[in-house]
Amino acid sequence: MGSYFLSFLGIGKTKKDRAFELDLLRGIAIIMMMFMHFSFDVRYEFGQDAFSYLKTSWFWVFVHPVILVLFVGVSGICCSFSRNNIKRGFSLLSIALAFTLVTAFITNVLDIRCLIIFNVLHLLSVSMLLYAALDALGRKAGLSYNAISFIIGILGIYIITLATKIDMLDCCTSNMIFYPIGFEIEGAPYVADYMYIVPWMGVFFAGTALGRSVYKDKKSLFPGAGDTTRKITAPFEFLGRHSLIIYLVHQPIIYGLLFLIFKLTGKI
Repeated sequence: MGSYFLSFLGIGKTKKDRAFELDLLRGIAIIMMMFMHFSFDVRYEFGQDAFSYLKTSWFWVFVHPVILVLFVGVSGICCSFSRNNIKRGFSLLSIALAFTLVTAFITNVLDIRCLIIFNVLHLLSVSMLLYAALDALGRKAGLSYNAISFIIGILGIYIITLATKIDMLDCCTSNMIFYPIGFEIEGAPYVADYMYIVPWMGVFFAGTALGRSVYKDKKSLFPGAGDTTRKITAPFEFLGRHSLIIYLVHQPIIYGLLFLIFKLTGKI
């Protein structure tokens, strides 16, 4: 079970067949995400005057979307490698729901504001399940592999474009059922790490369509990568292969270490 979760978002069982470039991209995204969370904790959780880039528009308009596109898009590509996305989707959904319960407990009992209602884990699990359903329906309807890929890709692009329509509508409601979609919810609690369906499920579907088209053989596009290249990319690949477990544990570790450091130095 442990090895299953460690390779949960992976794309292959053997190093020989693994598309290392996807692990590399996801590893880069993980590093960027961890640095952003570290910066956020230092500046906002512990009130230190540092990492002012978090207040700049260029970061949120250009850099932050790149992190999300890398992580979600590559996860979508990797989904096209799996033979059982229903099992993976429900497994990840159970982890996501447990994450919500744990953060609700910490927020209400320990008074540390970290409530997570719908984040990247929820998004990926729901996206996996919907992708599996679309794939199954397409095959049952007798559609070809390429036709299914095309439909999923078009659906992904459509969901991405819906983001501008939601912004134009400027919708505000008190019904939490619309919370995952991306509507503004009146009276919603403060949450951490919020990630909405529109447009990010679209990015995931675009990734699965790309994976089905480009990785039909489920092998690396760069089989001739030299030893030197692979040695350089190895640390990033490691992070990418273990992205789920790193995502689950990195924030408590970062927060705990920062609390200890600032407590010992008398800054809190």
